[in-house]
Amino acid sequence: MNELNRETSPYLLQHANNPIHWKAWNETTLEKAKKENKLIVLSVGYSACHWCHVMEHESFEDEEVAKVMNEYFISIKVDREERPDIDAIYMKAVQLMTQQGGWPMNVVLLPDGRPIWGSTFFRKEMWIDALTQLQSLYATDPAKVEEYATKLKTGLQSLIPLKTGDCEELPNITTIAPYIEKWIKSFDDEYGGYARAPKFMMPNNYLFLQRYGYQNKNTEILNHVDLTLTRMAWGGLFDTVGGGFSRYSVDMKWHVPHFEKMLYDNGQLMTLYAEAYKRTKNTLYKEVIEKTHNFISTELTDENGAFYSALDADSINEKGNLEEGAFYTWKKEELKKLLGEDFDLFAQIFNINDFGYWEEGNYVLIQNKNISSIAEENTISTETLQEKKRNWEHLLYKEREKRSKPRLDDKILTSWNAIMLKGYANCYMALGDEKYVQAAIKNAEFITSIMWSEEGNLWRTFKNGAAKIEAFLEDYAHTIDALLTLHEATLEEKWLTQAKQLTDYCLDYFYDEQQQFFNFNSQKGEQLIAPHFEVEDNVIPASNSVMANVLYTLSHIYGNSHYKKVAEQMLSHIIPNLDYPSAFSNWLNLWYTTASQNRELAVCGKNANKAIKEINSHYLPHVIKAGCTNNSSIPFLANRFVKDRLMLYVCRNNTCNLPSDSTKETINKLKISE
Repeated sequence: MNELNRETSPYLLQHANNPIHWKAWNETTLEKAKKENKLIVLSVGYSACHWCHVMEHESFEDEEVAKVMNEYFISIKVDREERPDIDAIYMKAVQLMTQQGGWPMNVVLLPDGRPIWGSTFFRKEMWIDALTQLQSLYATDPAKVEEYATKLKTGLQSLIPLKTGDCEELPNITTIAPYIEKWIKSFDDEYGGYARAPKFMMPNNYLFLQRYGYQNKNTEILNHVDLTLTRMAWGGLFDTVGGGFSRYSVDMKWHVPHFEKMLYDNGQLMTLYAEAYKRTKNTLYKEVIEKTHNFISTELTDENGAFYSALDADSINEKGNLEEGAFYTWKKEELKKLLGEDFDLFAQIFNINDFGYWEEGNYVLIQNKNISSIAEENTISTETLQEKKRNWEHLLYKEREKRSKPRLDDKILTSWNAIMLKGYANCYMALGDEKYVQAAIKNAEFITSIMWSEEGNLWRTFKNGAAKIEAFLEDYAHTIDALLTLHEATLEEKWLTQAKQLTDYCLDYFYDEQQQFFNFNSQKGEQLIAPHFEVEDNVIPASNSVMANVLYTLSHIYGNSHYKKVAEQMLSHIIPNLDYPSAFSNWLNLWYTTASQNRELAVCGKNANKAIKEINSHYLPHVIKAGCTNNSSIPFLANRFVKDRLMLYVCRNNTCNLPSDSTKETINKLKISE
């Protein structure tokens, strides 16, 4: 029987009425496979995955497919967002077998969990044929299957990152330059991003490139960052009507997205646009932040301050069928009717023409010109056209709300919440608006009170009033990172102490002394067929790169040489294996943080909150900041509080200049000299 109705994951519940006898991944299911000596079909996806829905409709709702799967296999459905560890290990296996990956991911395993075959999306007949052949081979020649499983497991073990020996001194920061030159060759000079499709946003790449461009006064790179951020904001990728970004663009010009909206993308992009706004004061970046906040607060925020995971790509169209992008696209006649005499001007801004056309009479709104240039062409003021644009977007928003909305994945994931928390804290620092810091604080209280157990571990997911699944390294790393950012924004000491507590827990239960990296799974948790050490940055930075960065920051704040040693060891193992820098941008960020330009700043005493608010509004990516409004025992802040005085200490490797009471003077000292 299908057992998924016992689960809380929206993705698993979507499959609860399939004729397949789906089971969840748990000890009972795995023991059943061993006891009955049956192969396992492991199918992994997520709720906002378009092709997961297609395969469900074509195969998993089909009685012929169900007959084969139910008779010969133990079938397990996994939500990759609940169990990223399972997804990561078996995705590596699929990539070894096929040199490609994606979702849905379908893998056939031996009863002991070792993979023997797998790939991504299948049409019905191909799926039945593959399963029938595998079952036949397992029944007639199990030794051959066993041999292949052993070789594949050996291949998985070989993917563990190489420890390259202890490094007494990191290479000089100038050796990064050749990697950057290689990186530049992949840039798209017309639309920003990389010169390929599909186009992912990769916010961590642009956080580092912006920092590199700023600290090296490289206008070519800074211009590319600004081109990318502008074109993403203008593109159909960004929902200018309702706010928020979709996951990626299927084309080169950021026009037609894969329409699902993920929390982790929007959280990281809030941080990226906030940092870019601090550097440029570009009002477009501020508009993106405000609209993204409206989307998050309206569609993805629970009353307890936690954030939901995603909106689906698909929604019910006017014919009553699920269709990708149906909620977001527009017909020309529909727009003409809504906008009346303003249509021609609207069409110029949003390209209701060949440039903005998608398919089947549908347009995806995309800009390719500044509002000011269009205003000039039409002999009206920029302010008037901006006001018209806001009114049009409001009109379209009200009209769109009448449509059937995309399905919501309302599970709450600790790491994704922490990423959004950090985004809100960064937006507060950039814009100074209290609504952003209040959202950040409320979410931090949720994570630290609900998702943190009395035993010291975090939980991964929350749904229906209950937290479950012991958290993975990514949950700890991003939570620590978010708490450090929240301290930087508020100077509340508890966020620092909680960040340190979680860091020490990770060192106790995730750190592998032999590999000198952190395992993705806790030593106390379930151990899969191979360990997973996540080191390459992707659409979310790798949990090890996040841990290395926070360890280095905490080493300064707490004067902890062990933290610094672990962080530098991790970085020293990565540097010799650097190939394509876009997969190591967060490591490159750490490398830059170890360089001579980096500074630490202690903000203590009277009016410290006012001072840090002013300081935080400036772009200072090379400065580690901490502070206090009372006496503190934290080593970096100890003995630096003086009642009724503001004390600002600029330091390098914890060697500090004499304190100043001038915020302006301190900011000038911290800025990279022109």
